[in-house]
Amino acid sequence: MKTAVIVFPGSNCDQDMYYAIKDGLGEDVEYVWHGETSLEGFDAVMIPGGFSYGDYLRCGAIARFSGIMPAVIRAAREGKPVLGVCNGFQILTESGLLPGALLKNRDLKFICETVHLKVENNRTLFTSLYQKGETIRIPIAHGEGNYFCDDQTLKELKENHRIVFSYAGENPNGSMANIAGIVNSSGNVLGMMPHPERAADALLGNVDGLRLFKSILNNWRESAHAAYTS
Repeated sequence: MKTAVIVFPGSNCDQDMYYAIKDGLGEDVEYVWHGETSLEGFDAVMIPGGFSYGDYLRCGAIARFSGIMPAVIRAAREGKPVLGVCNGFQILTESGLLPGALLKNRDLKFICETVHLKVENNRTLFTSLYQKGETIRIPIAHGEGNYFCDDQTLKELKENHRIVFSYAGENPNGSMANIAGIVNSSGNVLGMMPHPERAADALLGNVDGLRLFKSILNNWRESAHAAYTS
């Protein structure tokens, strides 16, 4: 599996994401600068956290116009896995690949801590190695992670099991319905505020996030095998 890690001016979790793939999975991974226009040859796309374009105007609002984003949208429409974490989640909502928006945290303070997440849906390509209802520990670090959407969108997210992760126990940022991560209607685009790449190595004291990346790899291998044998 060859993975692209998109790098915007202001990305600061790109190396964390890179090494989660390279060392955690032992798979091929490359940085792709935001000014590039093609993702040809890549099997998965990661949009890391950070402060793209300094969060000017609104988080992710400028990044969505970067040269690479049409290629990201094409990759999503082709069914390739696209993961956006933190600022990556904000960019996915700004680009229309995911519904809703990320508002300022309820207490208007930047939060950096490890939180508990509940796995709401383990039947996605991102979560197949988790148990439904399992509680995991994943770090968060954001000032605008308060997920919001209109009532109809929330109804659709719930009815179609598109809420993948929710905050277990205390809701750190005021997110609607305790939402920490959602997928698109096709299930191949995941946006989440917590950082699984910061919980992907025993040296970090936490490997709860590594299974997310392993789930993506397993799905890719199974898809490749199915295509080979069909």
